[in-house]
Amino acid sequence: MAGAGAGESEIRRHELAAFLRHRREHITPEQVGLPRGSRRRTPGLRREEVAQLSAVGVTWYTWLEQARDIQVSVQVLDALARTLMLDSNERAHLFQLAGAVDPTPASRCPTITPALLQTLEQLEPLPACIQNSRYDVLAYNRTYGRLLCDLDEVPPEDRNCMLLVTTNEQWRSSIVLLDETVRLMAAKFRGSMAGHLADPAWKMLLKRLCAESEEFREVWGRHEVVGSRSKTKLFDNRYVGRLTLVHTDLWLGPGEGPRMVTYAPADEESRERLERLHALAVARGSSRS
Repeated sequence: MAGAGAGESEIRRHELAAFLRHRREHITPEQVGLPRGSRRRTPGLRREEVAQLSAVGVTWYTWLEQARDIQVSVQVLDALARTLMLDSNERAHLFQLAGAVDPTPASRCPTITPALLQTLEQLEPLPACIQNSRYDVLAYNRTYGRLLCDLDEVPPEDRNCMLLVTTNEQWRSSIVLLDETVRLMAAKFRGSMAGHLADPAWKMLLKRLCAESEEFREVWGRHEVVGSRSKTKLFDNRYVGRLTLVHTDLWLGPGEGPRMVTYAPADEESRERLERLHALAVARGSSRS
C-alpha cells in the first residue's frame, strides 16, 4: 500500500479487513470440502481454515483481518481470492483495496483491441486466439473456444494453456501426442521465463503448476529449452473427431510478446470438420473473449 497517504492507507486496510471477514463468514465449510462438525460456532470459515487453505500463517492472516500495517504479495492475494471463491469483480476489489495490480489475464489487456477481435472473428472457421508468452489466452474466436474444451466454461484466470494441458482432463484428452506436447510446452515456457524471473505473475503461475501437476514437476526438472516453431498438430475433438492442423504464431509486436495463434487445416477432411465445429460453436453462442 506504499504511495498512499497515511490516512488513506489506514482506510484501505480497514476496508480490506472488513471485506475479508465478510467473505470468510459467507463461505460454508462444505463449499471448500471441510466437515462442518458439531462444535462450530461461526456460520462460515474460521480464520485458521482460511489461512490453511491459502497456505499462509494463521497469525499473519489474523493481523490482516485486524487491519494491521503489513505487506501483502500478489501471490497471497491470489490464494485468498481462490479460497474465498471471489468472482471477477470481488477479486478486482480485493487487489484494489490492497493497492496491488492483479497479474492474471482476467484483468483487461490493452493488447486486445476491437480490430484484433474483429480479425479473430474474420478468421473463422479457422481456430485462432491471442496468447502472451506466459501461455495466457487473452482472447479467442468461437471455433477455438470449442477446439480443445468448452473454453467459455473455464474461468478467465484459468485460461492458461500450460495450466490447461496439465490439469484440465477435457483439454488433455483432445491432444493426440499429449506427452510430447507437455514436454515441448514446458521447454518453451522455461525459455520465455528467463526474461521474467522476477515477475510475480510468472512466479505465481510456476508455483501453481508445480503444486497442481506432478507431470509438470517432472518435465520441468529436465531443464529443457526450445523456441517457438510452426508445427502440424493432431487433435481429437469431442464434437467432430480427428483434426490435423498446422499451427502458426503471428507476432503482434517486437520480441517474445503477445502473438496470434492460428490453426489451418492440413487436409480437406480437417477443413470440413472445422466448418462443422464452427457451425456448432455459432449455434451454441460461444463468446470471443
